Amino acid sequence: MAAEMKNFNGDALGILFVIIIPAVVGYLVSIVNLYAGIGVAVLLFLVFLVAAIRVVNQWNRKAVLSFGKYVGIMGPGIHILIPFVQTTPITLDLRVINTIFKAEKTLTKDNVPVDVDALLFWKVLNSENAVLNVQIYRDSVQLAAQTALRDIIGKTELSEMLAGRDVIGKDVKNLIQDRVADWGIEAISVEIRDVSIPPDLQDAMARVAVADREKQARVKLAESESLAADKIIEASSKYKKDLFAMQLRSLNMMYEISLSGKNLMIFIPTDSKGFSIPTPVGVEGIKDLFEKSNVKNVPDKNDNEKEEKTQEDSN
Repeated sequence: MAAEMKNFNGDALGILFVIIIPAVVGYLVSIVNLYAGIGVAVLLFLVFLVAAIRVVNQWNRKAVLSFGKYVGIMGPGIHILIPFVQTTPITLDLRVINTIFKAEKTLTKDNVPVDVDALLFWKVLNSENAVLNVQIYRDSVQLAAQTALRDIIGKTELSEMLAGRDVIGKDVKNLIQDRVADWGIEAISVEIRDVSIPPDLQDAMARVAVADREKQARVKLAESESLAADKIIEASSKYKKDLFAMQLRSLNMMYEISLSGKNLMIFIPTDSKGFSIPTPVGVEGIKDLFEKSNVKNVPDKNDNEKEEKTQEDSN
């Protein structure tokens, strides 16, 4: 809290005035009638005391005027003024004050009308300047904040305003501080509470956001499909080399289907070459499976017998 430039120190003069004037008047009246003089003195004392006494709270300050001339700032505590001579028309609050201000239908830099609701935190640093340099400091601060907000909105695009409210708040706060510095007031911070745009523009922005999200989703899906296709091709090349692996994979797929918890009925062909699943009835499936799997690895028994006969005939 800044020190006051001129403090009020006229309490002693006020006390003397409150005591001496009733005493003098009472003395003059007592010359005619003693009891009347005492009564007049007591009555004047009470009237002067009520008119002269002032109580100032710890967080307040009062400006003292003597016949309209500025005398000083009255601090906290009990003070005695010269009744009917000194007055305290203005009371100042030194606590942090919050002021709500708005800018309605204000055009941004890209010609979009917006309604902005903001909150200013400020306080009085120099009571004397707040009394002498501005008429009504509370109203003046609110008007200065409102015009500063309009100026900043006119220099900012809508996208910047929606994305960086803290930046807009700092710009508004600095502009307010430049305007109220001579009033002995400090702008602490500005909070942008709400930015409202026309409903038509809101719908358009929502459609743009939805389209952008859908575009990203489609791109991600295409990338996933491409990766899945690569993995499927890699897996198919492995299954092609070993038919038993394909058979195990098919059985595993059927097992996963059975875990769904629903009543299912699966029909397996007698010769299920497509899934490489041999069944007791489909013996041909087993025969074909072994023939295909033993083409390169396991020699057939009939082929061995034929080779032995050809060797005997040649001998």
